[in-house]
Amino acid sequence: MPTGKKTDRYVSFIGIEGDKNSRELMLMLRRHIDDPLKSNRFWELFRLKLEQVGQVDTKGGRCLDELFLIHSYINNIRELFELYDDQPALTLLDQIETESC
Repeated sequence: MPTGKKTDRYVSFIGIEGDKNSRELMLMLRRHIDDPLKSNRFWELFRLKLEQVGQVDTKGGRCLDELFLIHSYINNIRELFELYDDQPALTLLDQIETESC
């Protein structure tokens, strides 16, 4: 992609690394939610959802991915990153929201 030119997700997803960025954001999130001092029941249940990423659901046939979880819980994720002032994670979250959500 040429420098200075923004990709328009409504025209094409070419040049957007949605899967890679989503996986990277989940690693950033895990640094917080895997810490028992930062976790709570919500994040414990969220980790169970993360364990289901890539596995086909036997009841509905759907398959969760990281981007779906980010899209579904973007406000919760943003709140956690803001709470711990994780600026790199917030920057990536904003990028994912702009490009892919």
